[in-house]
Amino acid sequence: MNWPFAADDTPASVVEEEAAVWRPLAEAARELVDLCVMSDVDEAEVRAAQADVEAAVARLRKVRRTQTLGQEHLTAGRRRPWGNPVIGLRNPIAPPLEVHSRPDGRAETDFHCGAAYEGPPGLVHGGVVALILDQVLGHSVGAAGRPGMTGTLTLVYRQGTPLGDLRVEAWIDREDGIKTWAKARMIGPDGVTAEAEGVFILPRAVRESLSRRP
Repeated sequence: MNWPFAADDTPASVVEEEAAVWRPLAEAARELVDLCVMSDVDEAEVRAAQADVEAAVARLRKVRRTQTLGQEHLTAGRRRPWGNPVIGLRNPIAPPLEVHSRPDGRAETDFHCGAAYEGPPGLVHGGVVALILDQVLGHSVGAAGRPGMTGTLTLVYRQGTPLGDLRVEAWIDREDGIKTWAKARMIGPDGVTAEAEGVFILPRAVRESLSRRP
């Protein structure tokens, strides 16, 4: 999603080098999160693992950022959403999703939700379902050139969303001034599990940027 903020001057090649360093750490931490839920090793192994994790925390704590990753931007104002809880490359709580979108506002993603996202037994937590749908809806409006902040989000849960492989599809429904309506659905192995409609509001900075265009 593009935002009209000042871009940093980090070359794309450097960004890729950074990604190659941080992506494996996040993937390992993501597996650790899953195993904190699913592992059944004995107490001695748990204690040993805790010591290993605490040692890793001590290493990473040596230098802490002064601002969040979401406050950084790539060249041309493209946000670097590495801390995002749904798509963040560096965020171990993100599944993460890789969303594919088109200029007509269609967006789609196939992804996996494991045990860390469980709400009711064997099902994805309803709040996680809402989080993911909201994210993909945002990609839809952003791809259509109308990036916005969520004004309202309405969900209908058709059936439980099972843990495992899932899909989300989103599209633009209509536009009116600074508002864009988009719809989405989450799909499991037995069909649609949830539907969402979001109203997205063009931020003031975006409106001002658009008004200055010739």
